[in-house]
Amino acid sequence: MITSLLVANRGEIVRRIFRTCRTLGIATVAVYADPDADARHVQEADTAVRLPGAAPADTYLRADLLIRAALDAGADAVHPGYGFLSENAEFARAVQDAGLTWVGPPPAAIAAMGSKTAAKRLMAAAGVPVLSVGPRPDEADLPLLVKAAAGGGGRGMRVVRTLAELPDALAAARAEAAAAFGDDEVFCEPYLPTGRHLEVQLLADAHGTVWAVGDRDCSLQRRHQKVIEEAPAPGLDPELRTRLHGAATAAARAIGYRGAGTAEFLLAPDGRLAFLEMNTRLQVEHPVTEAVTGLDLVALQLAVAEGEKLPATPPPARGCAIEARLYAEDPARDWQPTAGTVHLLEVPGVDVEFDTLPAPAGLRLDAGVGEGAGGEGGADRVTVHYDAMLAKVIAWAPTRRAAARRLADALARTRLHGPATNRDLLVRALRHPAFLDGAVHTAFLTEHADQLLGQDGKSAPLAALAAALADAAAHPGAVPSGWRNLPSQPQHKRYRTADGAELDVRYRLIRDGLLAEDHPDVQLLGSAPESVDLAVGPLRRRYRIARHGDQVFVDGPTEHHTLTVLDRFPDPAAQLAPGTLLAPMPGTVVRIAAEPGRPVTAGQPLLWLEAMKMEHQVTAPADGLLAELPVAVGQQVETGAVLAVVTSS
Repeated sequence: MITSLLVANRGEIVRRIFRTCRTLGIATVAVYADPDADARHVQEADTAVRLPGAAPADTYLRADLLIRAALDAGADAVHPGYGFLSENAEFARAVQDAGLTWVGPPPAAIAAMGSKTAAKRLMAAAGVPVLSVGPRPDEADLPLLVKAAAGGGGRGMRVVRTLAELPDALAAARAEAAAAFGDDEVFCEPYLPTGRHLEVQLLADAHGTVWAVGDRDCSLQRRHQKVIEEAPAPGLDPELRTRLHGAATAAARAIGYRGAGTAEFLLAPDGRLAFLEMNTRLQVEHPVTEAVTGLDLVALQLAVAEGEKLPATPPPARGCAIEARLYAEDPARDWQPTAGTVHLLEVPGVDVEFDTLPAPAGLRLDAGVGEGAGGEGGADRVTVHYDAMLAKVIAWAPTRRAAARRLADALARTRLHGPATNRDLLVRALRHPAFLDGAVHTAFLTEHADQLLGQDGKSAPLAALAAALADAAAHPGAVPSGWRNLPSQPQHKRYRTADGAELDVRYRLIRDGLLAEDHPDVQLLGSAPESVDLAVGPLRRRYRIARHGDQVFVDGPTEHHTLTVLDRFPDPAAQLAPGTLLAPMPGTVVRIAAEPGRPVTAGQPLLWLEAMKMEHQVTAPADGLLAELPVAVGQQVETGAVLAVVTSS
């Protein structure tokens, strides 16, 4: 019997597993790298063990340190979560060799599916259809997808549309795969841009029972990483669903699988179904399956690890569940990851994080961050060392459209103060007519980018006015401006919006109320440092305002703005020369592809930054001369550091 469990991971999945442990009466042990010293999963653990360092290769990917931590803390079992070493057969063997219970499949099953190339050969031998390309791709194979053999989550993946791109794509994928998984093996397969990504949740015990616990659609992706997932997969006819589940259970039986896992498939537009991979672990999107079945998949993982027998069949699915992943990233800037402090995450309708899903409707939040660290005025940090996912919001309802509406509304009302996120894109996607009609595929976000990635700047000026009025309420003058004998000069504030627009706010507070130069029809109904009520014609609008440093977060009922306070009189000397390229995030320079003094062309790669387990390309903004390149490979840079200067040739 498991009495104390170490989770060899970080963030949201650790908290999710700990929730089940508390329900079952199992003591919890966390591990943490130095950047995670104050993280939520550390605060909630019964015992926490430090892994000195920051990089995953020095901490969460060190099997020896993780096993030593379990033994030192008195744990008798290890759960790997997802990512890191969760699909590493050698780690699983080492855990068992140390006398600990491994909460996962047998090491041999992990090894069989651990390499996507080996897994495809095994599935092909078993008669399961697969996507494949010969050892030397040619023009007929294009477009190609380069993939990491040992990884997932979109890391180590590149689309190749011409053979000339292939060498660079292979090099980039190898480097990214090595950094994320400690294995640089990559392979190629045909790229189907508009296929559907389907998967089957599996659960198997040591007594011969294999469950296909329903299916999921995970087609809405960016950079080959899932963004919105749902259960069950919409629009599958009974025959296709039967084939899908049958192929998944056959794959599990072929390798003697045990525990929770997921078989993933690609459904081509012409109806062909092809095996992609098998993830020998719990999936990020497992909550949607829990929502429609009422199962606790973590509890079942623990039960199977203890040798218990599953019932003959799983419970039937009911209703529909949709999950949205909140990422610290800016979709309008090519999904650029963002880092910084999360001051607040507040999703309405969720009483506590990891809330259960009551019938007939429910809302659940699985998060690695929240408001303050330990509730003592600290904050959660999003660093460049790890994945950019902040939280998952899951909605259940009797129908798919009802679940989409409930989830979109919850996200639209969410207060999230911190780095830029993909929240607005998620709301637009969930409300898009094509999504509601079930027309989902892996190129959905690209196909509808014009509607999904647009900035809503119309309400920003009014939000800036509310921010200025809240600031005035927080710092009242000695003589109220409405009680002067002579007309006063207008109050003046300057802000920059999240999309870079600069706003000037000029207003007067007089005896009769508010005079705003750009908003003559706006009336001030009330103001305080944290809230402002305005009347715009017949409409009343209430804004909630929070300021952290030079950032102001303005929340309306379903609109949200992040404003940066600007100096009223900017310093001309602070202006950068045209063509200056700044680091968009903290990171490490991993490759340089240009030399100072040489001509460059628009879009030409200059260098690559590594941050949040991904490589980010920095390109020349225009044709010209690379006048400066003041960085070197291996150099750490902070946000705003000068990376290069391209001048007119």
